[in-house]
Amino acid sequence: MERRTEDSTNMISPEITVAKYLLLRLKEIGVDHIFGVPGDFVLGFFNEVLKSNVKYVGTCNELNAAYAADGYARIRGIGAFSSTYGVGELSALNGVAGAFAERVPVVVITGSPATINFRTRPLLHHTLGDYQIPLKMYEKITVASTQLDSGETAPAEIDRVLSACFSHQQPVYISLPSDVVRMKCHRPIPFLFPPHPLSDPEALGEAVKEAVRMLDASQKPIVIGDVELIRFKLQTDFARFLNKTGFPYVTMMLGKSLLSEHHPQFIGLFEGDRSREYVRNRVETADCVLKLGALMTDFNTGGFTTNLDDTKMVSANIGYVKIAHHYFENVHLHDFILGLTEKLSRREPATLDIQCAHDGCVHRHSVPYDPDVSKPLTIKRFFDRMSHFIKDNSIVIAETGVSLFSAAEMLMPEGATFIGQTFYGSIGYTVGATLGACMAAHDRRTILFVGDGSFQVTCQDLSTMIRNGLKPVIFLINNDGYTIERVIVDRPYNDLQPWHYRQLLEVFGGGLGLDVRTEGELEDALEKAATTDDLVFIEIHTGRMDCPESLRSAGRSMAKTNHLE
Repeated sequence: MERRTEDSTNMISPEITVAKYLLLRLKEIGVDHIFGVPGDFVLGFFNEVLKSNVKYVGTCNELNAAYAADGYARIRGIGAFSSTYGVGELSALNGVAGAFAERVPVVVITGSPATINFRTRPLLHHTLGDYQIPLKMYEKITVASTQLDSGETAPAEIDRVLSACFSHQQPVYISLPSDVVRMKCHRPIPFLFPPHPLSDPEALGEAVKEAVRMLDASQKPIVIGDVELIRFKLQTDFARFLNKTGFPYVTMMLGKSLLSEHHPQFIGLFEGDRSREYVRNRVETADCVLKLGALMTDFNTGGFTTNLDDTKMVSANIGYVKIAHHYFENVHLHDFILGLTEKLSRREPATLDIQCAHDGCVHRHSVPYDPDVSKPLTIKRFFDRMSHFIKDNSIVIAETGVSLFSAAEMLMPEGATFIGQTFYGSIGYTVGATLGACMAAHDRRTILFVGDGSFQVTCQDLSTMIRNGLKPVIFLINNDGYTIERVIVDRPYNDLQPWHYRQLLEVFGGGLGLDVRTEGELEDALEKAATTDDLVFIEIHTGRMDCPESLRSAGRSMAKTNHLE
């Protein structure tokens, strides 16, 4: 009699291992790569990964694995990483916290000790006596968590947490004990992606009616579109709303590149007092402000300087709408946008005071750049040049600090995606995120702007990019330390040991490293980068305190908040 195996041509076993079930699910929901670091408790799972259609990408540390999964998820819509219990997963904790804060769907898979050890609690390496401590810690920064304990219950638990990951667009945690890896379970049926949650019909109707009344009565409405529209994939609904109404709109830093920044109704980046004058004035003098998916964080609001009148405000977020002083619970953002689109009429652009952001008078990208070849390079001139360097469909990643505040002020080209950890702001995030974004989109050009201080935190995974044949263009801004901290208070703890950063490519085994101090040298470097089919690393030297005014303003705000004045 022929044995029923996975390899049989005509017969497929009705049962598979728990690990294979999990990997099939990951592949089905869009995870083609899983980042990780080996450790003995997770090796059984990694052995199954190597036999699956999900590619394993080893990183130099667990923190970067989490950052990479975050960057991957921002491009693909879902990301995953795996590490060993205790020492590994706790090293990754900060990366998952950032994904939780910024609503990024990341699946955390921990290879944990065998189930018997959770009952008997021997003093195994990597453990803390109480074997539940890591799970309890992750419960605080994930929307769903589980410890798999049998083949019978594992499929339902896996599906439950993955569904929560999509519903909330936040991380989830799966603890996979070493003996459960190869336990048998039933094959998966097609994954049921969670539908949009249903709004309360009466609350939705009242919210739409009241919002339409305010917007119809307004003469100078403005729309603020932000990050929840990106995370919950509502860009198409938002674009239809804009097309139907003709309203002008702005984004905040978290929502940058929500739609094309060449959209005829896009007037620019709004960040309170740090905005361009026309943008700030246009928003603050609006007689009705419609906020869709906005998170009013300190960086988003220019240090809480938005100066908006609640009585003129319609604010919609996931799950609720606030109009002036009225709250409408159980109203989903998706339904609210559709309701407004149906009820509102189109306004003529000439009546709405719209100065498009792509107007040459507003943004640097359309101002000709003429290099002074012998002149030392400054941050302003560097980003003036970058506005002409970045091409359509690029992925632009900017590290917290000089890079983020400068890059956010650039107008992104058509199809570009902008990534910055604008809320959580963990320095070093972008090295791992660049690895993840490159793995997620091999066909798109990825450009990273990162400072020397942040780079020193997570630089090792430059080697992982080289190992995997990835070819981002990396601009390291060497301003000799932590400028973002210096604009708050300038003390010796912001100093760093100088590195010859570009020479790390020789250590790591590949790529083109270049050194730039003048505008002429930048032109030479960009010319070489254009003809190089490899990772390019360009070290940019600038002054210690050379930074945009928006960062100085943020520094003053943070100094005041932390009583450092």
